[in-house]
Amino acid sequence: MIKTVTDNRVIEFVAKRLDKVFIPPYTQMGMEKDGEIIAGVIFNHFEGADIHISVVGKGWTRGFYADIGDYIFRQLKCSRFTCITETPEVVRLAEKLGGKVEGLMRDHFGPDRDGFVVGILKKDYRF
Repeated sequence: MIKTVTDNRVIEFVAKRLDKVFIPPYTQMGMEKDGEIIAGVIFNHFEGADIHISVVGKGWTRGFYADIGDYIFRQLKCSRFTCITETPEVVRLAEKLGGKVEGLMRDHFGPDRDGFVVGILKKDYRF
């Protein structure tokens, strides 16, 4: 059974797989299957209308996408969220969710590792 969780296993899962350190404040939401975290989202850089997310994992479900949208748009009352990625697959996924590439941050992930800025507006989010 897959369920949504918010405990510290999520930050550990995401940070390890992205080889990234997250500095509070942040919140976290993950998917657990058979006691193991299989996907996670870290929400940080909350700025009222916008929040940044970092994502990793597999097995994403419609219900999990709905939980993410509920948290960002209903609970936080954001009008958008932002994802910065160097991975074309993440860009394609964000576009399927209603996102648009808004720019490129040169060397964001280090020398010669650019980051695509993808924004997803509440009115365009498909879940």
